[in-house]
Amino acid sequence: MDALTLPPPDRTSAAPTTGRPTREEAEAAIRTLIGWAGDDVGREGLLDTPARVVRAYEEFFGGYRLDPVEILNRTFDETEGYDEMVLLKDIRFESHCEHHMVPIIGRAHVAYLPRSRVVGISKLARVVDAYARRLQIQEKLTAQIAQAIDTALQPLGVAVVIEAQHQCMTTRGVHKPGVSMVTSRMLGAFRTDPVARQEFMLAIGGRAGAAAA
Repeated sequence: MDALTLPPPDRTSAAPTTGRPTREEAEAAIRTLIGWAGDDVGREGLLDTPARVVRAYEEFFGGYRLDPVEILNRTFDETEGYDEMVLLKDIRFESHCEHHMVPIIGRAHVAYLPRSRVVGISKLARVVDAYARRLQIQEKLTAQIAQAIDTALQPLGVAVVIEAQHQCMTTRGVHKPGVSMVTSRMLGAFRTDPVARQEFMLAIGGRAGAAAA
């Protein structure tokens, strides 16, 4: 499977017209947070930390530079009449909670029922990453993935189930490690046809009919 390819980040010092902070401003913000946490921003071990954090953020949040629908634009019509479910399961992803900016780590199961076109399976994983590499809540992430596939492929149905652990509740707050959150979005036939939904749920190892919306 192809690695996710990101457009090169904007490394200029001038702030874009959208008001996005410059790299220097971002690094200064990191130094402020280090100082607020109680450490000495001038000590040797932390001198390069602001630049490292900014580079890490370029990777963590590279999804803002990607268009998920464009990723799905290259499709194939030569399917020999194939009209059964296409499923890519156990797509591992890393995202960040938009409330505390700590990791959400999980896996996504993505399926669609082709109407006339299919897409390369690596593109499904790329769409998951394009949305996951943003500040997110899991419910929105699930809906965005399903809607992008539905918009680009116009299939008979789309199904997305996400299982993830949120460090905002495992490493802070209620401190409940090992707890997973499950969300789903069913569109088209997967929403209206219990048989299609059952096939999908059984294929990902879930209970038939467990996800209805």
